[in-house]
Amino acid sequence: MRRSLVLIAACSLLASCTPSESPAPPNILVISLDDMNDWIGPMGGHPQAQTPHLDSFAEAGVTFQRAYTPSPSCNPSRTAMFSGKAPWVTGLYQNNQTWRHVVGDEQMMSEYFREAGYWVASAGKIYHATMPDPRGWDANFPDSLRQMPDYWFPVRDSATGEIRYELIDNEIREQEPTATSVTMPPFPGMYLAFDFAPLPVATEQSGDYQAVSWISEQFQKEHDKPFFLAAGIYRPHLPWYVPQEYFDKFPLEDIQLPALLENDLDDVPEEGQRVARNRYHERVTEAGLWKHAVQGYLASINYADELVGKLLADLDASPYADNTIVVIFSDHGWQLGEKEHWRKFALWEDVLNTVLMVRVPEGMPGLPQGSIPGSRIDQNVSLLDVFPMLSELTGLPPKPGLSGRSIVPLLADPSRPWDHPVVSVYGEHHYSVMQGDWHYIRYENGGEELYDLAADPHEWENLAMRPEHADLKAQLAAHIPTEQAPSPRTQPFRWSSVLDGEYDLYTPKSDGTP
Repeated sequence: MRRSLVLIAACSLLASCTPSESPAPPNILVISLDDMNDWIGPMGGHPQAQTPHLDSFAEAGVTFQRAYTPSPSCNPSRTAMFSGKAPWVTGLYQNNQTWRHVVGDEQMMSEYFREAGYWVASAGKIYHATMPDPRGWDANFPDSLRQMPDYWFPVRDSATGEIRYELIDNEIREQEPTATSVTMPPFPGMYLAFDFAPLPVATEQSGDYQAVSWISEQFQKEHDKPFFLAAGIYRPHLPWYVPQEYFDKFPLEDIQLPALLENDLDDVPEEGQRVARNRYHERVTEAGLWKHAVQGYLASINYADELVGKLLADLDASPYADNTIVVIFSDHGWQLGEKEHWRKFALWEDVLNTVLMVRVPEGMPGLPQGSIPGSRIDQNVSLLDVFPMLSELTGLPPKPGLSGRSIVPLLADPSRPWDHPVVSVYGEHHYSVMQGDWHYIRYENGGEELYDLAADPHEWENLAMRPEHADLKAQLAAHIPTEQAPSPRTQPFRWSSVLDGEYDLYTPKSDGTP
């Protein structure tokens, strides 16, 4: 299969890939957003969200309204999407697993396209946290061992108590807070990143801007191969530190909180209640900072949208505008107090529903007419479907063993019947099944939830205990995998150890101990 892939790619590359000649193999730009839920304008999740660039992209491309993550955690979601294989196939279920130690020599998306003759490069967060993949790319920004640039943090002066702002590298994320490290008001004792504050810096000084600019620079170069570029924008991931100008767009007194139901958790099984009630909701509400947090998230969404706009404008002004497939996605959604839950790490709609937008120009091998501008697709799809979609669009043979299916038929006909279930997993044993308007959740110890999203989009009424739904639950539960890869422990990842040459990114310890 791999020899065939290379042969097809080599034949396609007989046509020059320089921007001045045609035909040429299609280029690919993948834009990754982090923790972005459905609040963006094209998905309508929050009435105050300001996403003009994503709005404009939606009018030129396709928005999947019901795209879902394979897992509501960064590491398993991103590993699944870029490998094309579900967590229950690879065994990558947790953020604290070193993904390469689990998947081994699994061919990732960048390696697949490089083998097909592409030049592959990335900037910013593509894989989880600071876990790089130097052998998977031809070039990286800021360098092969640091996929994420430096970010601005408030730092408290231990002598004066005053706060100053500094660019701090990602090693700070491995340290416990100290009197001189990152300040965490108003939540002392919470994990390092849970905070929100405006920064007294310009957008152009931010780490995300530097990563985006590096990708944009590649549009100005003449390439002798088609390119596969991955741009990782870290926001709206916590902490919500973005320049002041973005906070100013959302006056605190006008902030609208998410739609809530009092006692929403009363009909949720005990396991679901434990998932929901992490320590954040009580602390946020007791401190009177719910609106502040929503303001920080909205500001971070707007900041991320601005960077998406820069990337798209720079691409559209380049010689590659008419020959580049663009995919915009987020690894999963996020909750800001719904069901008394904050962050991801849950199986409800607000967390599983994520951003997936695609723009396909005319002339692509797998979709000659291009995508239909302004399409909104309501059928359920998964991030696992992105890999086979890109294979088909570029006319390459699919990678064997993919867990998803190509969604090119929906790009060609958004109203096409499509009743495929979408399965997600949280941890190793908590599963979700989406099919049509029905959402079924089954926890490890048997607790169940069932929601009719057409009648109950906020998932306020759990129908799982109603006897008339017994057959439906059984039908949905039948899609839960019966064979699941085990979850191997891996060495704790330490970015500083990688830089010191003391950590093998690709080979776990022989005894498998953490």
